[in-house]
Amino acid sequence: MIEKKAYIGARIFDGTDEHFGAALVTEKKEILKIVPQEDVSSDYEIISLNQGIICPGFIDIQVNGGGGCLLNEAPSLQSLEKICDTHAKLGTTSLLPTLISDVPEITKAAQTCAIEASEKNIPSFLGLHLEGPHLATSRSGAHDKSVIKPMGKNDCLDLETLAKKISKVLITVAPEAVPVEFVEQLTSAGVIVSLGHSDCTFAEAEDLVAAGATGVTHLFNAMSQFGSREPGLVGAALELGHLSAGIIADGFHVDEATIRIALRAKKSPGSIFLVSDSMATTGTTLGSFELNGRTIFRKNGRLTLENGTLAGADLDLASAVRFMVNNVGISYIDALKMATIFPSTFIGMEREIGVLKPGARADFLWLDDDLNVQSVWRAGEFLA
Repeated sequence: MIEKKAYIGARIFDGTDEHFGAALVTEKKEILKIVPQEDVSSDYEIISLNQGIICPGFIDIQVNGGGGCLLNEAPSLQSLEKICDTHAKLGTTSLLPTLISDVPEITKAAQTCAIEASEKNIPSFLGLHLEGPHLATSRSGAHDKSVIKPMGKNDCLDLETLAKKISKVLITVAPEAVPVEFVEQLTSAGVIVSLGHSDCTFAEAEDLVAAGATGVTHLFNAMSQFGSREPGLVGAALELGHLSAGIIADGFHVDEATIRIALRAKKSPGSIFLVSDSMATTGTTLGSFELNGRTIFRKNGRLTLENGTLAGADLDLASAVRFMVNNVGISYIDALKMATIFPSTFIGMEREIGVLKPGARADFLWLDDDLNVQSVWRAGEFLA
């Protein structure tokens, strides 16, 4: 069996730069190099693609469900595998399954199955995103207010322990619900802290950033907005360079003009990257599903509670990339960065995923010129 493969015939975006007339060379599960097409060795297996774009596999750090599974409703290894495989076939080859605020028993079960998934090296699985329960009830959104609570010492210790057992732990917290010293402890233990579901002031957000917080969860949604006398969490996300922020680009959660303004305003080195906030409906024809005993309805691309509150998104990252190009109006290279190198940098994995550089994992996609996913390779294995 030939272990080195060369993919030719399409332009290549490696996460930072674009290559023309080049070949992507892989060996087993890794990227070996990108070379001029005429330099491809005769002992490589040649895979010819019909134009289009080769790019890194997408990375999604906020995935509640997919394939009919929702982590909150079935926190098990089988659910994690189903969610990961569903999104992989849609172009997202790495993700953080996300648990919305829930009762302690469900939270514990999600942590347990995440540890098991890590031990078994489940493909696509990067770790766990705990979105709550340490949030502000005033900005609960679709989260059940009855399970929201301030972070206590034991909660902090549990998260530190979890961070020793799985590769990546991301938590979304509200500054009102978490003491600064806990954020210092958690970030020192390797936990990635993101701010969200909060009515905090700019100064309160700044205090947590000084303590180690580096993210903002679904920018503009469920947070204090930008104002003339109080910049709020939105202002902090844009002004504080050490913060990066996820954004849901589906046309419902954030207006197109607002996204354009945010992209112009964001101070570096932090970035704005794409998240799906996807639910059980992704990759299915489901019309509704249950969350914390409440029915979520799917209609015309929206997921809502009975009262109309948005409850996650009916979205995958490939669709979000196309929305950024076709509706927001950015270049396809900038949109691809928002689904690849930007999220991988945020979670500290920019050498391993989100890039097509030597030594990186051979997670990559072949897109047509309209940015539709034509083929997916995960760790060098052809999926679809």
